[in-house]
Amino acid sequence: MSINDATRFDWDRVRDRKTGLEAWTQAAEEEAAEDMVGAPRHYNTGNIECIDAIEESMSSVAFKGYLKGNCMKYLWRYDYKGKQVEDLQKAGWYLNKLTEMVTEENT
Repeated sequence: MSINDATRFDWDRVRDRKTGLEAWTQAAEEEAAEDMVGAPRHYNTGNIECIDAIEESMSSVAFKGYLKGNCMKYLWRYDYKGKQVEDLQKAGWYLNKLTEMVTEENT
């Protein structure tokens, strides 16, 4: 976790002398353990994962375009955002999803 990503709640925990450092360390460890490519928590907060809801809301052609666009987005910006490997992995995730879908349609 970067200091720039700290929320007011993070700062409150740091100010608490008894548990501040422990809470900060635990939050950082939990964040590091999260799979930011294959299963980020912020896309799975309800009963259905976000990508599944998006797919259900679109035609097959539209969803393939969405997947292709996300591949392009992550490839376009991977060198500028500061998370090169993560962005390339995300591009790969969308490409794999698109490949699976096209393979299934062509069998």
